[in-house]
Amino acid sequence: MRREGAALRLTILIGENDTVHHRPLYREIVHRAQHAGLAGATVVRGIEGYGASGHVQTARILSLSEDLPLMIVLVDAEDKIRAFLPELDELVTDGLVLTEPVHAVRYSGGPGD
Repeated sequence: MRREGAALRLTILIGENDTVHHRPLYREIVHRAQHAGLAGATVVRGIEGYGASGHVQTARILSLSEDLPLMIVLVDAEDKIRAFLPELDELVTDGLVLTEPVHAVRYSGGPGD
């Protein structure tokens, strides 16, 4: 089955070493997104990047970093994403949060389902 329509993409850019209550921040965000009933979350680990500090973090073998950039992406209905934003106010102390309107096409079910 194919469903499509307007949605909002929430992208959160943080560092791999960012924590909240001694736990990885990205895990806490994903857990809270699931608890909030958002459609899904994906965490992508960057191989190189820099933020406000201007310090480049890289995965190159000669300069291995333990604090690579992470990108957490969530897509859902605008009202659900906007309702989730206050959670990020509580969690993110150093990072960037982006919201973008998108047109989403969702495929679900198929032969044998």
